[in-house]
Amino acid sequence: MGIAGSLMVISIFWWLAFFMMLPIGVRSQLEDGAVVPGTEPSAPTAPKLWKKALWALGLALAGWAVLFSLIEYRLISLDDFPIPSGIRWT
Repeated sequence: MGIAGSLMVISIFWWLAFFMMLPIGVRSQLEDGAVVPGTEPSAPTAPKLWKKALWALGLALAGWAVLFSLIEYRLISLDDFPIPSGIRWT
């Protein structure tokens, strides 16, 4: 896996991890009892986006390391998957 492929895999893993982590630990203004006038009561009070972004980066790098190891050390290849007749990998 080259540098460009690695960067793409890391960015895809980062976005997936980040979006999965967004609802974790979020409290709404209504739950905290501190509704700011003119805002939606369900708006989050402190989403902690920087913390979630760093955790997502850690998860993305771990996912990339696993995928990189599988590809680089040939632990899995296209030959390991069943191929319907008539289709050739080139």
